[in-house]
Amino acid sequence: MVEAFVGTWILKESDKFDDYMKELGVGFATRTVANMTKPTTIISVEGDMVTVKTQSAVKNTELSFKMGEEFDETTADDRKVKSIVNIQDGKLVHIQKWDGKETSLVREVNGNALILTLSLGNVVSTRRYEKAE
Repeated sequence: MVEAFVGTWILKESDKFDDYMKELGVGFATRTVANMTKPTTIISVEGDMVTVKTQSAVKNTELSFKMGEEFDETTADDRKVKSIVNIQDGKLVHIQKWDGKETSLVREVNGNALILTLSLGNVVSTRRYEKAE
């Protein structure tokens, strides 16, 4: 099921990402740079390991995990979180927990587009990626 997400995805549109970062507690300077960045996300699978790489002019991150198993993650904004990723209703659902807070990063493929929905409290940000040729 995770195979549907495999590929190289380029950010095309972003909605309310600054609001989401503010809710996370990301500082103004970091938010300003992050809002100007158009990252590329590369999702791959090898055996039972899923790898999500995010590459941009500012920062590169790489995350490898097994579906359904909790793991420690250091986020791009340097939060230390407990994460778990599962497939639910055909969507890749990534939950991060830290300091009594919880955020979800839900990826869904629709044709040539990957929609990333970021939720924290009442704030919801949507980012639309297109598959690279």
